[in-house]
Amino acid sequence: MNAIWYWYLTGDAYNEIDYSVRRYNRLMQLMAMPLPGKPRCLECNTPLGGVGGKVVGLFGTSRASFSPKLCNRCEKFLRKHGGGAEVELSMLFADVRGSTNLAEARPPEVFAQLIRRFYSVSTEVLIEHNALVNRLMGDQVIGLFAPRFTGRRHARAAIHSALNLLKASGHAESEGPWVPVGIGVHSGRVYVGSVGSQEQVEEIAVLGNEANLTARLSSQAAAGEVILSAASAANAGLDTDGMEQRSLNLKGLSEPVLAYVLRATDSLKFERAAA
Repeated sequence: MNAIWYWYLTGDAYNEIDYSVRRYNRLMQLMAMPLPGKPRCLECNTPLGGVGGKVVGLFGTSRASFSPKLCNRCEKFLRKHGGGAEVELSMLFADVRGSTNLAEARPPEVFAQLIRRFYSVSTEVLIEHNALVNRLMGDQVIGLFAPRFTGRRHARAAIHSALNLLKASGHAESEGPWVPVGIGVHSGRVYVGSVGSQEQVEEIAVLGNEANLTARLSSQAAAGEVILSAASAANAGLDTDGMEQRSLNLKGLSEPVLAYVLRATDSLKFERAAA
């Protein structure tokens, strides 16, 4: 299962599973061929839209919860059998700033509507940039940008997603945002996999020091800011000349961390060549 997770997130199959993966995909493609419809599951070719999508929907098959490019059958397989893999990817942690004050100033149902709208808009932006929606919890959204879905320059997709999320929440508008959002973006090697009890594995988690660093970068972002790590800037091929820099003293780290600050109205320059 660890090898399958690695292949699932990176697209690079280990030799020992390469043949079995290709055989399984071919079998599923043959089974799905009579059913028209696009898009189709990246793994098993099951139609997720059109007439075919409606047909398989009658049997409980739909898009996966963390990626519209996959069907929920493939997602259930990963959740059920556990395992995971260490992979290099980019992460986006977005938080509502001042959520305690926002909750105090509104009736509970009104605050819940605000958070639901935040979840909806964030998910739409993340999916548009081919992220895996890892978690919607409390006042936070987490997106994972894996090489399999966003390419080797995965940080580039994360940066575009972060800026678009700021715009979608109103941070580029003269009247101000409808919800204050701060975002952290970082790239590094983390463990991604399913965690839980042996009887019931439900949670897909991202674990490791680099994930913790992303969360800390996010906590440093004021409303309307993206705090971007130097590692993500390098992976994206971002031209950082003239960009605002900050040296951050983060909890648990003995040395300051260099980061860049982005805002919704910033214009960015990237290297033309993609890795």
